[in-house]
Amino acid sequence: MDAVLTQDSPDSALARRRAGTWWQIAWPIALAVLVAAATAYGLTDGRDVAPVVAASGLVYLAAAATQRRWAAWVAFGIAFALISLDKFADLDAMPWLLLLAGVLVVAGPASRRAHPWWALPLQTAAMLVLGATAVLALQLDPTVGGLLVSAALLGHAAWDAHHHRTGRVVDQALARFCAVLDVLVAILVGVVTLTA
Repeated sequence: MDAVLTQDSPDSALARRRAGTWWQIAWPIALAVLVAAATAYGLTDGRDVAPVVAASGLVYLAAAATQRRWAAWVAFGIAFALISLDKFADLDAMPWLLLLAGVLVVAGPASRRAHPWWALPLQTAAMLVLGATAVLALQLDPTVGGLLVSAALLGHAAWDAHHHRTGRVVDQALARFCAVLDVLVAILVGVVTLTA
């Protein structure tokens, strides 16, 4: 009799799954909106967001190099701290982000875990493109540099969408978070650049 009383009805189990699914979708989006708002604070030059472009490659590279999906969240936390110091304490985040990427590329092959052969080279190539784009954007005039940052973020949002759909390298929550963040910040940078 007790077993019958403690069993979930199909409706309550479905309701719990829907609530869990809703939460799994909502929290990365909410976090992305908060981080985008923090990025918007005091922004007057779209080129100032160039380190975010490099960081977007770094988080995927961290997961590929370590073969641990959660490493992308750790890399995001480190990148967020460096970019915050760049914004509020005059620390140049770009060299540190690129140095971390270099360490991951060198340390990645030392991993003894089995993984798809293409994961690290593909994420390394993406990091090279994003890092070079970020560095180039800083060298250009404010309008061209800002638009390059915006375009790079939109391109990375497509990368996020691909990884969200395939479930490769990072978990879907991170891919969803990054996609929303990249699109919001790309729009913000575009608006700031074109109205400055």
